[in-house]
Amino acid sequence: MLNLTPFNSLIQLLQAFPDENSCIKHLEILRWNGKVISPFKAGSKVYKCANNRYKCKDTNKYFNVCTGTLFENKKISLQQWFVAVYLFAAHKGISSYKLAADLQVSQKTGWFVLQRLRFALRCGVFTKYLEGIVEVDETFVGGKNKNRHWDKKVKNNQGRSFKDKTPVAGILQRGGEVRCFVVPDTKAENIQPLIFANVKAGSIIYSDEWFAYNGLGRHYDHSIIDHSRKQYKNGETCTNNIEGFWSHFKRGIIGTYYHASRKHLQGYADEYSFRYNNRQVPIDEKFNILLRSAQNKRITYKNLTAP
Repeated sequence: MLNLTPFNSLIQLLQAFPDENSCIKHLEILRWNGKVISPFKAGSKVYKCANNRYKCKDTNKYFNVCTGTLFENKKISLQQWFVAVYLFAAHKGISSYKLAADLQVSQKTGWFVLQRLRFALRCGVFTKYLEGIVEVDETFVGGKNKNRHWDKKVKNNQGRSFKDKTPVAGILQRGGEVRCFVVPDTKAENIQPLIFANVKAGSIIYSDEWFAYNGLGRHYDHSIIDHSRKQYKNGETCTNNIEGFWSHFKRGIIGTYYHASRKHLQGYADEYSFRYNNRQVPIDEKFNILLRSAQNKRITYKNLTAP
């Protein structure tokens, strides 16, 4: 049975993990729970070595609890990583400049830490369908043309044009979780496969009048709210919940990060989905969820900055 140190503040975090060894022991509990498994060959016998290292008998390779995780080849201490994970989980958003100042590292390192944490949250293919009442919607992330200086305005950029914006599709189960996907455009061929892959057939789906949702009634109980006629709710039919999520997501981008490139926007979408989906979870549990997510999830700086 897991025996994890509880905490609910940064002070208590530092008291629970005062040094590198305490951080290592915590990661070992989360990853192995008393039975060390080789990352090179799962069924191999493992020998315990000095300095918190282990040896895989079948492959003759050495490893530690960080091997194969986002902490592998780390340039900062595990205690600094733990503080970064706590701040990432506890706040509505933290900039790379603020994190760098708190960790006493460079802004480049702060940015890399945050991007690695976002990458750790990437789930790939979801194994559980959303069901019940599900709201679907899409939004565009990027500044408003009307707010730009005259020499920075984008021509022919009205309505759903996204020359300078990035479209994001969202699926939210009422009382459940939200899932967000950066998409190339908001046409049916890009929106509907995401719905089919994430929403259980026969569920109730609420959407607006956008044509990309046409035909969903063949697989779901589909109802539409017509925003073009200034209709925002019709009984239970509305998309207010997912639009509320979009508000928090965009406010985080504007107020904390100021800008998110198209290349890295999925990471920010994953970050705010994590916050929404764990909004009722105590901070120490969120902290451990992030640490578990870090297993088998690692991306290098070179890959992050590649064109």
